[in-house]
This record gives sequence, C-alpha cells and structure tokens, in this order.
Amino acid sequence: MQTTTISEGHTVSHHPTIGPQHDLKESDKHNERVEMGVGLSASDSRAASVSDMKAQTKRQRLRARVQFATVCGSMYLAGWNDGTTGPLLPRIQEVYGLNFTVVSLIFVFACVGFLSGAFANLYLNGRFGFGKVIVLGSACQVIAYAIEAGALPFPAFVLGYAINGFGMALQDAQSNGYVACLKDNPEMKMGILHAVYGAGALSSPLVATQFAQLPHWSFHYLCSLGVAFINIVSLIAVFGLKTQDECLAQIGQPAVEKGTSEKSQFSQILRLREVHLLAFFILIYVGVEVTMGGWMVTYIIDVRGGGPSSGYISSGFFGGLMIGRVGLLWVNKKVGERRVLFIYAILAIGLQLVVWLVPSLIGAGVAISLIGVILGPMYPIAMNHTVRILPEWLVTGSIGWIAGFGQAGSALLPFLTGAIASGAGIKSLQPFLVSMMAFMTVLWALVPRTARRTE
Repeated sequence: MQTTTISEGHTVSHHPTIGPQHDLKESDKHNERVEMGVGLSASDSRAASVSDMKAQTKRQRLRARVQFATVCGSMYLAGWNDGTTGPLLPRIQEVYGLNFTVVSLIFVFACVGFLSGAFANLYLNGRFGFGKVIVLGSACQVIAYAIEAGALPFPAFVLGYAINGFGMALQDAQSNGYVACLKDNPEMKMGILHAVYGAGALSSPLVATQFAQLPHWSFHYLCSLGVAFINIVSLIAVFGLKTQDECLAQIGQPAVEKGTSEKSQFSQILRLREVHLLAFFILIYVGVEVTMGGWMVTYIIDVRGGGPSSGYISSGFFGGLMIGRVGLLWVNKKVGERRVLFIYAILAIGLQLVVWLVPSLIGAGVAISLIGVILGPMYPIAMNHTVRILPEWLVTGSIGWIAGFGQAGSALLPFLTGAIASGAGIKSLQPFLVSMMAFMTVLWALVPRTARRTE
C-alpha cells in the first residue's frame, strides 16, 4: 500500500492492484476538490472515520457512555422544564388574576431568552468552547428556578422565564451539536437523546399537577432547582469545562474537520438556505409540541369538562413522545427518514382532527398520546438530516443555531395560542394546531434532500 501526499495535508492511498492511470485520476479529482475549497458532508466524513472508533479502549468506551449520559441529563432537564408549564398554567392565572393574553407573557419572555441564547451560542461556542458554554446554560437555569420558586410579583416571575430560556438555548445547542459529531451509531443516540427529553417532559407534569393543587404551588420550582443543580454538577465533573475536541479526544475520536474558508463560521452558517429552513421547521415543530403539552390541559378542562387531574394528559402526550423517539427507530430506517416524516405529519393531522371534532374526553386523551408517539421521531430525524447535508466543520454551529432558534417555538406558538384564545376562546387551539402541523410539513418539503458543495 503506497500513500501520496497532496495539497492541504490530505493523502490518497493507492492499492497495488489498481492501475497507475486510475490512481492519478482519483488523486486529481480529490486534489481538485480540495483546491476549490469544497468539503465533504459530515456523513461522508463520518463513514470514513468509523473504523477509528473500533480501536477504542475499554476505558474510552466507558467514558463515551458517561459523556453521552451526561448530555442526556441536560435534555432531561429541558423536557422537565417544558412539561412543567401546562399543569401550572391554570393555577398561575388564578393566583395572579390574569387573562390568557397576560399570562402568555411567560412565553414571550421565554422566547426572548431562547432567541438571545441562540445568537449568543454562535459567539460563545467559538470563544469559550463546549464545556464552559453548556455549564453557563445550566447555571442560568439554577438562577431562574430560584427566582420562580419564590412566587415573586408577576414581572419578576416572568423574568425568571427569560433567564431560563437563555440557559436552555445554550444547553440545547451544545447537547445536540455534541451528539451530532459522534461517529458511533449517531442516529440511534440522537433518538435516545430526545427520548430522554420526553422522559423529563413525562415526569414533570406528574409532579406539577400535584403542586398545582397545593397552597405553595410555586414550590414545584424547588424540585426543578434540584434537578438543575444535579445537572450542573454532572456537567462540570464529566466534561471539566473542556472544548468539544478535547472531550472527543478522551473517547478516542478524532477532532472534527476544520474548514479552509477565510469567512467566519457565523457568516458561513447564516448564508446557508437549508440551515434557515431547518431552523424554521424546528421552531414550528417545537412550538406545536409544547403547545400540545401546555395549552391542551386548559382546553380539556374548559371545553371537554375535565377535572383537576387533567394535567396527566400532558404526561400522556410526552410519554408518547418518548416512546416514539425510540420505538419507531426501526420504522424510520425501513421507510427512510425523509419520507417517513411526511407520513407521520399526515397521521398527526388526522389525529388532531379527532381531538377537535369528536366530543369525547377519553377519546381525546388517547388521541393526544398517539399524537405524541407520531410527533416524537420528527426532531431527531431533522437533526440527522442536518448532519447529512452540511459540511462537517459547520455541523456543530449549525445544529446549535437550529436547536437554539427552534427552541423559541416553545414560547412563540404558546403565546400566539394565548393571544388568539383571549378573543376567540381556548376552542381556537385545535384549528391553530392543525394549521401549524400543515405549515411544518410544507417547510420539510422545501428542505434539500442531499448535500451540496459548500465553500
């Protein structure tokens, strides 16, 4: 086996059984691509380096599992946070004496936090690196829950949601970016990562529904504070404020390929049309997901005559979400991730019409849980597709932007729901959700199928 060095430090291997003319042609093609500044997609690079992961030591494999479990802890906290608001929303309205529009300021302030966190992540990631940024995000959540637990006057209470949103955006961006760069079975790990989010969103309504019926309802945020504290300690202990490349080196994985363009990563990411399409897709998806888990409780109580325990319907939805993200992995692989998402979207719209048009409390509860199962795989599918169509050196930053920007949907769409409900009543929730699901499907159709050459 001979090796020939070409420009930009790349090498081309020549097998002795292959003719010299063929070798030169292949070398010329590769050399031409390198000189043009054209990069391989992240999926191409991953396929080339998967053999490196087979050489992991036992200690490195153990460390890889611990690192993955730790970022899953961050996503559990994100799910816990998103599942909390729905069961507490009627109680917050009652305690502060608010209408739908004013109570929806919770979501406005959270949206401001998410968007500012998404923009800040693009700068902070390059400046300080993975370890410091994800710990900063967790620290913001600790501060936010300490504010919210005191049931302070409403302006201070919603300020806590802004700080929380900023921290969640940083953690969401870093966790997704980190898992997207893993070479060992990343599709399954992305599904598990977001299934853990579903586990957090499943468990928090079980607790929040109990606190919503107690005099000290805001003490639920002390539980959230405890989860956030465990999360920040775990992040510091496992990652030690190191950069992503340093953490990957600890598990025997080579550093992510670097781009050769002189343009800043920020500029390159914001120039990509597919990044913006995916960001808006995730924004609408997350908005639908959190609106379902949040306002649906109010809808069931006011329109379907549900009792104080209706908050458990939120747990049913997020439980379905968790099951779908792992249980449907084989379906995604069998049908194809891009195609299967269209099938899931059509089924979700059909089940949403059942909730809207069939006046049955039990039927609505079952349909909502099934919608959770079907919506579940969509987020990890979008993240996996991002890895396939973007150059490797832009994957972490792009997924960070998509996840952080998309997280704003968890605040924007619930706010719009509250604003519309103030005039048209909470019964307007169902047509709004159906229209957003349809819009989300259109956005997915516009996302490119394959990678394009990027400078």
